[in-house]
Amino acid sequence: MLLAAPNPRVGCVLHSPTGQEIGHGHTQQAGGPHAEIMALRDAAARGHDVRGATAYVTLEPCSHQGRTGPCCDALIAAGIAKVVAAIADPNPLVSGRGFERLRAAGVEVEIGPCGAESRELNLGFFSRMIRKTPWVRLKVAASLDGKTALDNGTSQWITSEAARTDGHAWRARACAVLSGIGTVLEDDPQLDVRLVDTPRQPHAVVVDSRLETPPDARLFTPGRKVYIYTAQADAARQAALQSRGATVVALPGEHGKVDLRAMLTDLARKEINELHVEAGHKLNGSLVREGLVDEFLVYLAPLLIGQGRDMASFGPLRELAQAVPLAFRSCEPVGPDLRVVARIPGRDSF
Repeated sequence: MLLAAPNPRVGCVLHSPTGQEIGHGHTQQAGGPHAEIMALRDAAARGHDVRGATAYVTLEPCSHQGRTGPCCDALIAAGIAKVVAAIADPNPLVSGRGFERLRAAGVEVEIGPCGAESRELNLGFFSRMIRKTPWVRLKVAASLDGKTALDNGTSQWITSEAARTDGHAWRARACAVLSGIGTVLEDDPQLDVRLVDTPRQPHAVVVDSRLETPPDARLFTPGRKVYIYTAQADAARQAALQSRGATVVALPGEHGKVDLRAMLTDLARKEINELHVEAGHKLNGSLVREGLVDEFLVYLAPLLIGQGRDMASFGPLRELAQAVPLAFRSCEPVGPDLRVVARIPGRDSF
């Protein structure tokens, strides 16, 4: 399911009129077959007749011609009698039209089972379609007292190999991994997925107000999209980065910084569903201060550092009522560390 981006993660199961499972499939990479087509192909390969069958699908079958043809037309042509869909597609090109076309062709339609689960699975896609911004998840590895590095910047490694591997699994589900120029200059990160198997690599995004990204940075790898957002589009530096395949986008904001809100809007236009942030305390603080983070993915190591770099530098606050409220989604051990997922209350209610 990780290879579907920027399309939604969709699965489809076909049942015969007697209730036998006769085919299943999931959406392939962009431009490839959708879940319904894969399920129909699976049924055909297994020698099953799908006429009169029921299709259970996690999202409304598409009704428009995009990279592929309309799935609802394929279901109709195959003789599917009933479609049970978890939830309507938020894409305005589809929303409700797939159901209308199915019903017009005499196909029974049921909507609702597992709708919440399907929406959660595709929260980034829903965010992009409805809010016109990606779902922003900020990942942090910290000590139990909330320090992400020593005062001198040393941070490798606060958390365990198990936590780092788990973090790469979360990278793999994102469309893009974002960091700041400070992290690029200090750590020269690859911002890719290496510790788990993945069918595709997320794009790399760098917030670089003065366009200081070195052309020989390790984040440049063949065939991978790199987006660099800047406030000062120096022509020579821009040309050097573009020669490495980077797309440089000038979005100047206040105080010579990148307009982060405009950046998220632009990333949505570039079909980024989930944006995975792995940055330093300054950029993290800016994202939190501007209210742009939806969810926090925090790995806590069983150690105390004392004086060091914080998870996110913002404030100071004048009173506790100004604190950023969070709702815990999960808290689980990962090796010797603890993984905490917390969400801004109400941010998923779009």
